[in-house]
Amino acid sequence: MAKITAASDRQFSRDTEIWDNLQDAIAASSGFQRWQLEGTAQLQELRLEQQVQRYLRETLETLAY
Repeated sequence: MAKITAASDRQFSRDTEIWDNLQDAIAASSGFQRWQLEGTAQLQELRLEQQVQRYLRETLETLAY
């Protein structure tokens, strides 16, 4: 049981590291920065992670349309 927990903890750490790096790359992109400038004041109150999630959701919705 302890081996399973340790393995899943390592995987979670890797997933978190990947997500953090992905967020940084998205936040540095010109598309994200333009999207932020066009956003509302309410958007600026959100944490960066929440902004990135919203940006990705809106971008995917636009592409799906």
